[in-house]
Amino acid sequence: MKYICIILLAWLSIKNQAGQDLYACKNAKISLFSSAPLEDIQASSSSGTSVYNPATGDLAFSVGIRSFQFPKSLMQEHFNENYMESDKYPKATFKGKIKEPVDVTKNGSYPVNVTGELSVHGVTQTRTIPGTVVVNNGTVSMTSEFMVKCADHKIDIPTLVFKKIAESIKMNVSATYTAVKSS
Repeated sequence: MKYICIILLAWLSIKNQAGQDLYACKNAKISLFSSAPLEDIQASSSSGTSVYNPATGDLAFSVGIRSFQFPKSLMQEHFNENYMESDKYPKATFKGKIKEPVDVTKNGSYPVNVTGELSVHGVTQTRTIPGTVVVNNGTVSMTSEFMVKCADHKIDIPTLVFKKIAESIKMNVSATYTAVKSS
């Protein structure tokens, strides 16, 4: 009987976790901005994907490097071929955990910090990234602004263009989530 109770408790625990709402976003907006003495560089993508589990705080993001659009085609070409080596490193990802509790059943704005692994250009760094989670009538959205140092991810900037590209790139992330049942 003792073993049956343990198995039943384990099954209920798994079933409850499987029935929890997850939140998914298929069109997260991610932009980058580089301010340098000779030229500002900006690009954006609306192709980021993200999954958020409010019960555990787990959060994951992924974006295809080639999905970033630049105002000038030459900038886009250099970004993909010379700096990001997009064929070799096609995605940037983040997988972490939100430290602060967020009640997705109550409207509000929740300042959060997410600690996890940021992988860019084949290099993974542990980062704590600040952000804000907003809950409004069942809709969950997140925003974040943070800096990424090129050197931290072995993104080489040739001395010939060092006045055109900043050593740190400002990233802005915005995602609106839809509740989905986990299976």
